[in-house]
Amino acid sequence: MKGLLARVGLDRPELRAWAMYDWANSAFQTTVITAVFPRFFSDYAAAGLTPVQATARFAWLSTIGAIVIALLGPPLGAFADARAAKKKMLAVSIAFGVTATFLMVFIDRGDWLYAGGVFLLGNVAITASFVFYDSLLPHIARHEEMDRVSTAGYALGYIGGGILLVINLVWILMPARFGLPSSVAAIKLTFASVAVWWLIFSIPLFRRVPEPRAVLTASARPIRDTFGTVWRTFGELRGYRQAFLMLIAFLLYNDGIQTMIKMSSIYGAEAGIDANAQIAAYIVVQFVGIPFSFIFGALAGRIGAKPSLFIALVVYTGISVLGYFMTTTWHFFALAFLVGMVQGGSQALSRSLFARMIPKEKSSEYFGFFSVFEKFAGIAGPALFAASVTMFGSSRAAVLSVILFFVLGAIVLTRVDVAAGEAEAAAVT
Repeated sequence: MKGLLARVGLDRPELRAWAMYDWANSAFQTTVITAVFPRFFSDYAAAGLTPVQATARFAWLSTIGAIVIALLGPPLGAFADARAAKKKMLAVSIAFGVTATFLMVFIDRGDWLYAGGVFLLGNVAITASFVFYDSLLPHIARHEEMDRVSTAGYALGYIGGGILLVINLVWILMPARFGLPSSVAAIKLTFASVAVWWLIFSIPLFRRVPEPRAVLTASARPIRDTFGTVWRTFGELRGYRQAFLMLIAFLLYNDGIQTMIKMSSIYGAEAGIDANAQIAAYIVVQFVGIPFSFIFGALAGRIGAKPSLFIALVVYTGISVLGYFMTTTWHFFALAFLVGMVQGGSQALSRSLFARMIPKEKSSEYFGFFSVFEKFAGIAGPALFAASVTMFGSSRAAVLSVILFFVLGAIVLTRVDVAAGEAEAAAVT
């Protein structure tokens, strides 16, 4: 067992505790963000609105949440890094997220404004938590361990989110067997279960992962100094041209990926895909993602991370085209399988490719910025999706509009010279 843990990058208690937060928070991402809440919002919370109106409102909620956290994330991350408050800020984020998730239990039929409010708070909270969570990685893992530890976190996230989603699916499919009066009651129970899951499985991180030292001394002007740190780090990053280009490419194509994740359920609802079938399809994504994350890692070892990313972007473009023609449940399952093939691998390779093009001694600062771009991508995509739905009166055209982000991201990625980026980073180490 010890040898196996060493091979997957989890041979020390603090590494296992850190990775368990992926297990903890993935329940919110799979059950709430992706599988259950969008359809619940469309069918129940937004009852009285047309399907197109419900889709547009949900898209705008996603956009607003991304904008809020994009504005707050960098200064909060810089403050936590400077004042040795990563774990404290993470705890606050989890508290807000868990509370917002539990408050979803009290959503009434047609109360789309309240539902949107608690969903927005939960989204902002979980995205903020990633800023502090990801920034802990360089402090607990050695440079040569980061890829394995990060990949293990993704794998645990897929497993943990998948397990709870299976349990939730059983509740929703057979509510009477569990003493629940309706599927709506079962869905509300899933929200409560996500809140408890998120809270309980976050505990190991706080017990085992040490708080990194502050990088700044106490200041009488903490807010001003925090914003100064953000701008200074961003200015330094722009000096590493290849790493900065990689970051821009990632921001573009990840915007498309995040839009797909956020809008797939409500688009499926508009296309007439049964809610239970949708949840089952998301379980497929979870468990397909585990082996294919490792497959993409092996592929990158053979042909390189950059060519492997291009393969993933081609698959994502194909998913958008096929999604336009989706009409049946098996179409939805086929798309889910394709998403599971590339989702984890594309995220992991983007992270490792960026890591190779930044100076090692500043990896904590720069990975903090990378985390912000990774998790906050999704501002333009849902906005374009919502605008397309409003303009054309259907989500089918909006699905095709997502291709723009994959194309633009791929174009910028072609400009990234990995060898030159590695040389730039090596020159300062």
